[in-house]
Amino acid sequence: MSWQNWSGKLKAKPNRIAFLRSEADAAALAKQADTNGQHIRVAGATHSHSPLVISNEILADPQGLTGLFAVDQATRTAWVGAGTRIYALGQPLHANGLALTNQGDIDRQAICGATATGTHGTGTRLKNLSSAVIGARIALASGELVECGPDHNAELWQASRLHLGAFGIITRLHLQLEDAYRLKEHSWTANLAETLSHFAEDAAAHRHHEFFWYPHTDEARGKSIDRTEEPAQYPLGGEGERCAWSYEVLPNHRPHKHTEMEYSIPFEHGPACMRDIQQLLTTDFPDVRWPVEYRTLAADDVWLSTAYERPTITISVHEDIARDDEGYFRACEEIFLHHKGRPHWGKVNYLSRNQLADQHKRWDDWWRVRNSVDPKGTFLNPYLKSLQP
Repeated sequence: MSWQNWSGKLKAKPNRIAFLRSEADAAALAKQADTNGQHIRVAGATHSHSPLVISNEILADPQGLTGLFAVDQATRTAWVGAGTRIYALGQPLHANGLALTNQGDIDRQAICGATATGTHGTGTRLKNLSSAVIGARIALASGELVECGPDHNAELWQASRLHLGAFGIITRLHLQLEDAYRLKEHSWTANLAETLSHFAEDAAAHRHHEFFWYPHTDEARGKSIDRTEEPAQYPLGGEGERCAWSYEVLPNHRPHKHTEMEYSIPFEHGPACMRDIQQLLTTDFPDVRWPVEYRTLAADDVWLSTAYERPTITISVHEDIARDDEGYFRACEEIFLHHKGRPHWGKVNYLSRNQLADQHKRWDDWWRVRNSVDPKGTFLNPYLKSLQP
């Protein structure tokens, strides 16, 4: 048996792949593994670039745990299967008059994987997907299927909103949504230095405002997206030209295989950090051609979130899978750390346990809650064990 992530850079040979079709199956698998001293990792849509899933033991596939289970239009909430791909949520939610408040540039991920790693879109007033989790159902190592939320098992809920797959098998998520809405986007090109000089004002003026900078140019190529009352226009235009429902405008098609590092920088450090990355590419990495992405993210209260208690700029660097990325990424990481950056959990980083602990104020709390529901470490792989206090 073999497994690899989306880019093909990460590979594993688990001794068992378990395809989950029910919550009862998930709970029984968890208990069996715990009893037998085995370890489980759950693989979503394989979009992570970090070694969170790599294991030579049990790999659980949650794609059978999908669908929309309950919708409350009055409170704008819904229970969804943890293995549901984000793109598969758009139309069912829309049919109930609801939508995700925000989503990322890619919608191929399973919702449990996206929330597990703090995946996000962009917007100065918009938080990551983990912040939308107001409840969960989790198959614990004991075989118990528990539900948690702000009013019951509250600490488990708070810790597991961004869970890294380390608490148990997430079977369903309770999401806070909003009324369905339409968006209109427009693309723009501007000088990078000028863009950075007034980015804060422009980002505050739009619901979404972001750009890509292509190395060895002076241009920022961006888009801004805002709510609109205009009717949806079909067929959909190209990226930067669409006017339609949110789930049709926010995601994009990104088929080219790559690896990625992303760091979250305090908002006020963003321009200086971006200029340092630009200088690094100009002087030290003239062969890199993949773009650098610059986005925003609102502060939140999710314990391991990269935007915990601070408004954030996220900067992403990319490299082709055919090229060695380590030297480039390590050099970028030095700059990100100089600007007080925190790494995205689903992308490349080289940080130690102590470095990550220093960055996350609730690190020990997160591990305390995690260890209380999985004392044997059934849901840890070698990478997560290396981070355990």
